[in-house]
Amino acid sequence: MNFKTVKLVGAAIAMVCFSYGVSLGHFGMLIPSDNMVMQDEKRKIDLDLSFSHPFEIIGMELVKPQAFFVVKDGKKQDLLSTLQEFKVMNYLSWKSEYQIKRPGAYTFCMEPKPYWEPTEDCFIIHYTKTVVAAFGDDEGWDSELGLKTEIVPLSKPFGLYAGNVFQGIVKLNGKPVPYAEVEVEYYNKDKKATAPTDYMVTQTVKADQNGVFTYAAPVAGWWGFAALNTSDQKLVHKGEKKDIELGAVLWVMFEAWHEKE
Repeated sequence: MNFKTVKLVGAAIAMVCFSYGVSLGHFGMLIPSDNMVMQDEKRKIDLDLSFSHPFEIIGMELVKPQAFFVVKDGKKQDLLSTLQEFKVMNYLSWKSEYQIKRPGAYTFCMEPKPYWEPTEDCFIIHYTKTVVAAFGDDEGWDSELGLKTEIVPLSKPFGLYAGNVFQGIVKLNGKPVPYAEVEVEYYNKDKKATAPTDYMVTQTVKADQNGVFTYAAPVAGWWGFAALNTSDQKLVHKGEKKDIELGAVLWVMFEAWHEKE
């Protein structure tokens, strides 16, 4: 896709947003094929990396990320070289495979290159995480990675039923962000979900004075949490200094409740 086409697509999305009076939520996405790997299951997981509007299933191009890695037991493993080009929602995205070898919690993280968003007149950088637990052990699920901004889970980010409450703390430069706004959106992969109004596409909750937010997902599936803050630094676009929107993004899977027949 050439630059002119990207601009036209962006303009079209902007027109749709403005015509309905609300904006679609941007989300960095990092979705594993399995987030709870058990002893008798396949130990190799697939990871899809993309940038999109997950509820509306509107994709955007994701250039090769600045960084992609996994952290387990405090040790960081660089996975950037494992990325292969892929298409998500018909746009350039990336995929990787990872072999789970030992019990515990694996936190995968993507740091994208700055994305220029003309409709918001700023750059966007979404530090995106997800956690995979393996072989009955979950040590390290609440680890803080020391990112510029991140959501540190206070509830286990796996093993959740739809309807369970999830809590996390929003941090920026290692410190909690009082009253941070957190956007919440469902990954409507099969396009079966519909929103009663456009206000219901992206929901927003506010953290308390300690940066802690709470949300209960109404249905099973992948849910993205994005806490947005403005960086104290700027980047130059066409000779002008522009703001940088820093997103702390965490993807959490909620499972359906099952009963014996």
